[in-house]
Amino acid sequence: MASTSPGYGITIRVEGHPSSQPVALATAVITGAGATITALDVVESLLEKVVIDITCDTIDAAHAEEITEAIDKKPELTVRKVSDRTFLLHLGGKIEIQSKVPLKTRDDLSRAYTPGVARICQAIADEPANARRLTIKRNTVAVVTDGSAVLGLGNIGPAAALPVMEGKAALFKRFADVDAWPVCIDSQDVDEIVRTVQLIAPVYGGINLEDISAPRCFEIERRLRELLDIPVFHDDQHGTAIVVSAALRNSLKLVKKNLSDVKIVMSGAGAAGTAIARLLVKSGAKNIIGFDKDGVICRDTKSDDPMRTWFIDNCNPNNFSGNISDAMNGADIFIGVSAPNVISESDVASMAKGSIVFALANPDPEIDPVIARKYAAVVATGRSDQPNQINNVLAFPGIFRGLLDANASKITDELLIAAAEAIADCVSPEQLNASFIVPSVFDPHVVTAVAAAVKKSV
Repeated sequence: MASTSPGYGITIRVEGHPSSQPVALATAVITGAGATITALDVVESLLEKVVIDITCDTIDAAHAEEITEAIDKKPELTVRKVSDRTFLLHLGGKIEIQSKVPLKTRDDLSRAYTPGVARICQAIADEPANARRLTIKRNTVAVVTDGSAVLGLGNIGPAAALPVMEGKAALFKRFADVDAWPVCIDSQDVDEIVRTVQLIAPVYGGINLEDISAPRCFEIERRLRELLDIPVFHDDQHGTAIVVSAALRNSLKLVKKNLSDVKIVMSGAGAAGTAIARLLVKSGAKNIIGFDKDGVICRDTKSDDPMRTWFIDNCNPNNFSGNISDAMNGADIFIGVSAPNVISESDVASMAKGSIVFALANPDPEIDPVIARKYAAVVATGRSDQPNQINNVLAFPGIFRGLLDANASKITDELLIAAAEAIADCVSPEQLNASFIVPSVFDPHVVTAVAAAVKKSV
């Protein structure tokens, strides 16, 4: 299952005497240790030494150390320096602010700042709607987190979450030309988070909530939607749900099944799992059996959380009470947004003919996709090194592009479904196959199609 990744790319500077053929020796050691060489440069070539930079992708940080040690053990080679390419990319952060107007002369300053800017301030004071026309508000989104549920790292706090939020802001700009900015709040109190976002909201045309743990994320989103006149979107919930729905729509076309007829087993009933279930039910699904760390969610499940109560009321219509292996027997679809290795090979083998497996836990999915493909007709993961990556980048840039362009204030279920259909339709009938159920994140038509669908739904 383990494979190399650019996320663990390193550049190793190695020195050796020309007679020892350091290029051949070093590359043999690296490939023999399981790394993938992506670049090789000869930095110096002299009579007494050759210095080379070898860039390679490794499996993880420990694997990178193993490769460095393996080279160092060769008496003919000397490791002079090792650079972690991911850390180098993050030096000084990944985003910046640039001025859109020239500031070269006194005239420029007089218009962009004092005294001219006072007229703009007064125009907004006289008519608050002018803020959207005369400031950054019309194209700016706040990426808000408390750092309580960051990727697979868990509750690491707001400062440690900042690199993820910077990345999200960079994706907004790259794919939809939306100016986004990280807002990492040093509190995990619901009231404080809601109040903080409410106080800063005048600057922004939309709020993207990110990496906030359940069930607090549900209340934070609900309250902010009630308080603010700009759209509030929790990407971990709705972005995931939209892309899963799009991928499932195309997968069902391949296996010639209807959403209303299939049996769906879900592992994970947190923010993403609940949002996926809600959108699928809204789209016509009638038989979803959900599991969390405590087992199956059925009528006997007790909860004061409104979202969990929704799950109890709207899923598991036959009140199934067994374990996940029993539920997988005869199931058409498995959707995992939970943890590694929660289902087995025999579980997938027991599914119905033409089964679909979305094992989305990252970086290690609920089942090895290589094993799942032995039995399932369609397999998707959250990994970039596997086909059919379920990636939120397909959704949130286009959604906010459409919301901002339409000057929208609210987000509806119908809007989310329209976005999912737009993503699915970006895969043409000629392209659709078991290894291509969603478009590439680099497909320029995706943002345009999703934004158009959103504007039409507002």
